[in-house]
Amino acid sequence: MKPVLSALLLCLAAAPVAAATEREGEIIVPCGGDFAAFTDAMEQAAVQRGADPAAAAQFFSGVRQDQDTIDADRRQGVFNLPFVEFAQRLISQSRMDRGQQNADRYADVFNRIEQTYGVPRGVLMAFWAFETDYGAVQGDFNTVDSLVTLSHDCRRPELFQPQVMAALELYERGDLDPRSTTGAWAGEIGQVQMLPVDILLNGVDGDGDGQVTLKTSTPDALMSGAKMLSDLGWRPNEPWLEEVSVPASFPWEEAGLETTKPAEEWARMGVTARDGSIDRPDLPASLILPQGKDGPAFLAYPNFSVLFEWNQSFTYVLTAAYFGTRLEGAPIFDVGNPSPPLSDAQMKDLQQKLQARGHDVGDVDGILGAGTRAAVRAEQARLGMPVDAWPTTALLNAL
Repeated sequence: MKPVLSALLLCLAAAPVAAATEREGEIIVPCGGDFAAFTDAMEQAAVQRGADPAAAAQFFSGVRQDQDTIDADRRQGVFNLPFVEFAQRLISQSRMDRGQQNADRYADVFNRIEQTYGVPRGVLMAFWAFETDYGAVQGDFNTVDSLVTLSHDCRRPELFQPQVMAALELYERGDLDPRSTTGAWAGEIGQVQMLPVDILLNGVDGDGDGQVTLKTSTPDALMSGAKMLSDLGWRPNEPWLEEVSVPASFPWEEAGLETTKPAEEWARMGVTARDGSIDRPDLPASLILPQGKDGPAFLAYPNFSVLFEWNQSFTYVLTAAYFGTRLEGAPIFDVGNPSPPLSDAQMKDLQQKLQARGHDVGDVDGILGAGTRAAVRAEQARLGMPVDAWPTTALLNAL
């Protein structure tokens, strides 16, 4: 595997913060300070919560602070890429071909998944491909070291401290070795990269051997990923994404995940499916324009929002969702002719200008996140520009 692709996959695999973490997020021990003292405090807290003292002592005994984990957490520049470039990097013919091969090889597993959870094979294969390249790149970070390091770090301790406690429970069950279990830098384990809390909640013995081994058992990994999506609210037998064409006279301010209409209403407004008729005109949907009015366009159905519980990056989720449709027969998207994306320096300049006008864009990080998109829409409307949430040099100059 090419080093650049391997590094990209590891970045992607470590990006998710699973919904179970968010639901159970809490600061168990104050973050920061001396790392050894913090580790001792986590061990004491685990015992107070019911962990076996001997098991807790063994679990925490060899933990070390991992600077590589902190460095990886601070650099996620891949998410600065616009959708078209991001998708073209990740979706190769080789990955398409291997997806079809895996669909055939594990047809019985996918059939069980679709019957049990209603999750389509295309969606699961997309995440399986992007997270670990179908299991080939699962990460070599020590899982416990990474989780404790991120729990000690004060950037997001409430997300990772519960994961440490869940990892300890997996150790007590015999499903995790604190010294040899490895994965992505943010603590995800296995072929579809699941965090310990999610493994406890949704781990499935898919191959019937009595264990849940997400690193080496593809049936376990796929069944567990499907159960997690089901638990997060996946709606069986419904689409998630559909590419569409939009007339040039469209009221662009109607686009965006903030606006939901029945798909049949979008059709009445001139939106048409590229591969025939609108898939489910009866379902609510949002029109999304990842690179503005002149780029690709999609209808996003309710299941699309579930995917944000797996990963919070809009670009990643849209690319995975689109790849899932490709794996199930959809055509390559129409790139269109979008305005060129801003450079990293220009995006940061734009974010600073938006902040100066009172908009909450979060960190000035050069990433076109939800806050920046909302601010761009507001300023486009104020300036009389098409309101499509795509930042351009014309907008930057106007500000």
